[in-house]
Amino acid sequence: METIGQRLRLMRKELNMTQEQLAQHLGIGKAALSMIETGKAGLSTRNKNIFIQDFNVNPEWLESGKGKMFNAEPDFTPYTHRTDKSLPLQSVPLYSIEGTAGLTPLFAEDRAPEPVNYIHIPNLPKCDGAIYVVGDSMYPLLKSGDIILYKQLSDVRDVFWGDMYLLSIDMDGEEYITVKYVQKSDIEGHIRLVSQNQHHADKDIEISRIRAIALIKASVRMHTIG
Repeated sequence: METIGQRLRLMRKELNMTQEQLAQHLGIGKAALSMIETGKAGLSTRNKNIFIQDFNVNPEWLESGKGKMFNAEPDFTPYTHRTDKSLPLQSVPLYSIEGTAGLTPLFAEDRAPEPVNYIHIPNLPKCDGAIYVVGDSMYPLLKSGDIILYKQLSDVRDVFWGDMYLLSIDMDGEEYITVKYVQKSDIEGHIRLVSQNQHHADKDIEISRIRAIALIKASVRMHTIG
């Protein structure tokens, strides 16, 4: 009969993590994790909760092997460049735009808000944060409720033309937050914002109206298993 240690080893391999990486996340030594996986030591309640909360592990599967390994399976899509260097595992802070009164405060190093949660993603280039998508301008690639992970840019002139960006734009004194493809504009001092949704027209905006900009590195769509 399969033991909880064997299931833990299966889960670790499914997450593409080494013993050292998982042990570090749990706050224990590599030798201690090895003993758990081989059945020489038990799994503490604290670490069970970490698997359930941080990795969406199904507690019934963890205890008995019944059901699916994960409660929810993310549809994870990376948007990477050849120059990107992936990290084995990182905890990306998930922010609430409503809670921070917009996107711009997220990029203010001296008063960064508290995240509402963390997303644990393996093998992804360094990300600064994540937010929920609102609106349908990038549908069907992205839909409202999806999560996007981003890397902040300090200057809009550093953009890769044709890539997808999260932008904060000044619209008559109000902040407009959107996700769009950014392309060159035929108008001097402007950039062109292009939607994936064919019902949204392309729009040229002045570069001076951009308050903040970040490169989209990945998206996550959660499918809850009933």
